Amino acid sequence: MIELFKMDKKKSANAWFIKGCWYDSDPSQAENAIAAYKESIRLDSAFTDAYVNLGFMYLRTEEYEEALVCFTKAAELEADKPEAYNNLGYVYEKMERFGSAKQMYERTLDLNPQDVEAIINIAHINDLEGNYHAAVLQYNKAIEVAPNEVAPHFCLAVLYDQHDMFDEAMSEYRATLEIEPYHIKALFNLGNLHAQEGDYKEAVVCYKRALALDSEDTSAWNNLGSIYEEMGDYDKAEYIYRRALSLNPYKAEANFNLARIQFLQYRLNPSEVLKQDIMRRLSFVLSVNPRNKNVERLLDELKNEDGVENEG
Repeated sequence: MIELFKMDKKKSANAWFIKGCWYDSDPSQAENAIAAYKESIRLDSAFTDAYVNLGFMYLRTEEYEEALVCFTKAAELEADKPEAYNNLGYVYEKMERFGSAKQMYERTLDLNPQDVEAIINIAHINDLEGNYHAAVLQYNKAIEVAPNEVAPHFCLAVLYDQHDMFDEAMSEYRATLEIEPYHIKALFNLGNLHAQEGDYKEAVVCYKRALALDSEDTSAWNNLGSIYEEMGDYDKAEYIYRRALSLNPYKAEANFNLARIQFLQYRLNPSEVLKQDIMRRLSFVLSVNPRNKNVERLLDELKNEDGVENEG
């Protein structure tokens, strides 16, 4: 009879867990998901998956102390599972307790020295702590363990990129794209590097490939417009800036870039309508960043142009 009761409780716990998973798929149902997972745990205090899912729910709502309790319990129940310590490390990382996070990731590697996620996580902690060289070593270790996985190459590329190691960053972005040709962020970042080095042809190729994968990426549209502007193709640049703004009218950078193109047109053919549109765009950018020096300079140029026109 007791065994039958225990079986019934486990069945009920599993039913509540399934209900929690169903709620979990809808962000608006977060409270119901949490309640369902809690009920599952109440009925079966050793239901590891319920603790893990509840922990991730708390991570999503940035309730880190509660998430820590859940993942700690999961690790107690499955002390031999590497992912349990990866999860704990991630919670500590979000709490900015980097020493504890690294200890958990190292515990993961004690259980599975080939765990690429843990190696990458340690590299990320090293980077957060300002230890660039240790981070590079860890990312390269991850690449040695899993040379055909995307994440180690891309993460190392981003690290190089952030430290202005452009040649190294390009190499790792290309390695990322060899493994996953449709990696949008790698294409976008590689386009940025080509643009910085003045290789506009390759930058255009990268941005266009990224836009073929995501035609609503306003940053890619804006950066592509900047390339055409640098190349002196102002008509195409204006068209592309307007395309970016059709997707997001509140993108400050695209508004400023379009205002700059419009100013060139205004100098050739002044009109009050064009001037007011330029002023509207620049005012919006200043509302986002009141200390934008580029906007201030363009406003000064616009005023000076009006002065020259009045003198004439």
